[in-house]
Amino acid sequence: MEIDRGADRGPEDADRLLAAADRAGAPVTAARLVAEAFLAVSRTADPAALPPFVRRLAILRARPAQPEVEFLYHAIACAVSARTGRRLGHRDPDAALRLFAAEGLHDDPLHVECAMVATLSALRPDRVRPTFAALVERWMSGDQVDAARRARFTTMLGMGDAWSGDLLRGRATLRRAHGYAVEAGRLDLQAEIVSWLAKCEALGGDLVESRRCLAAARVLAARSGSAWVGFHIAECAAALHLASGDVEAWVGVLERLVGSAVGVNSGLVFEHRWELATHHALRGDTAAAQAVIEAIQDPSLDWPGAPALPAWRAWIAAPADPAAMSWLEQALAGLNRPVERLSRARLAWLLGVQHARLGRRADAIRLLELASSEYAATGAAGLLARVAVDLHTVTEVADLATAPPVRPGGAADPSPAASAGSAGPSQVDAEAGGSRLTATERRVAAAVVDGLSNQEAARRLSVSAKTIEFHLGNIYRKLGVRNRTELARHLLR
Repeated sequence: MEIDRGADRGPEDADRLLAAADRAGAPVTAARLVAEAFLAVSRTADPAALPPFVRRLAILRARPAQPEVEFLYHAIACAVSARTGRRLGHRDPDAALRLFAAEGLHDDPLHVECAMVATLSALRPDRVRPTFAALVERWMSGDQVDAARRARFTTMLGMGDAWSGDLLRGRATLRRAHGYAVEAGRLDLQAEIVSWLAKCEALGGDLVESRRCLAAARVLAARSGSAWVGFHIAECAAALHLASGDVEAWVGVLERLVGSAVGVNSGLVFEHRWELATHHALRGDTAAAQAVIEAIQDPSLDWPGAPALPAWRAWIAAPADPAAMSWLEQALAGLNRPVERLSRARLAWLLGVQHARLGRRADAIRLLELASSEYAATGAAGLLARVAVDLHTVTEVADLATAPPVRPGGAADPSPAASAGSAGPSQVDAEAGGSRLTATERRVAAAVVDGLSNQEAARRLSVSAKTIEFHLGNIYRKLGVRNRTELARHLLR
């Protein structure tokens, strides 16, 4: 993702717009200017700097009531409460959306953008595209709106897609949004878009692109002074560490997230805590697990994932208890909203792995298959590859260490080098990597050094191509090589 070199004009625009609002005589004109200023600065401002926008609109709202001022007040207040975390106590995000529908505010780009912001702030990403895609389409070409607004429109459509479980469409839409942000010369918009792309790429399985996007997002956030992106970028890094299998890094990022308000705007503020608590509980540190989840009250039932949190809490307290595990599995049925699809898959994965640890093979397979299906349906190929490794371990369909390679047509390779007792080139070469590689990684490395493609290696080892890709990433990282050629040189030394 190339970093645009244009100047960032957002904060300067906000100052100019607020000054114009102070001079405006009509409340509607002033409210529109304040709303535009908020939209211009919201990608860079620290959350603590946002409440003054709401106070300005509240003053304008106190004058003779006008629907447009009321709508803008509620829309911006909803967004600010989400960003600052104040809605954990009380929230009423519907006022803006009711006014938007009742007052027929669909023909104004500012109104539509504010309504989209309110919809995402209300944690309803699945409603963004159905409600707004047709409305914004008319402004996506020509000069009716500038490139910055087109970038913001498209970003919210892409975020809505990805957040509600359509990762492939979300990624494609965010890439288009990035082009608009470059056209606008807005580094703050680029920073936000590229950070979300880092998360989408990680969940989708392209770990190299995810790392590249994450590095670019950090640079863009620094160049634009974006407190917003700098604040939540760890959330995107967590997805990358989880998809890459780096548990230590993932736990470290979770601890950072739990110690901050990151995730409040996306609904993950509770899931971060419960994930970290689960990690401690499954490793026998019950006190640490309880300390993490007792520091925050459960959310209201309309919060994403909330229907499963009581059962999840009970499982954390007794991670080997079949009754607690059964309750949590039953609670998965309550996670039936689009925004909860990835959470449902993750919980099925966690439960499946724990059943496998406890020797409950049938339960483990059932839940890991559920997680696989959910991740496949959302396009989360990166996490699917991780689940596939766990599922393959549990099913034990073959002893890969001794099973003969499989030809593309399905027949076993009868050559001497394929027999269990032979010391064919690939076996010797794989062992040259030393103890840094696991047994599975050595078999994958041997297949690659033999010249097999990912698909061919997958057929030989009876796994998916995504699983081969996942193991290759770990092999490259452990051995400090960048490609197949360097891997072969390393193993043939």
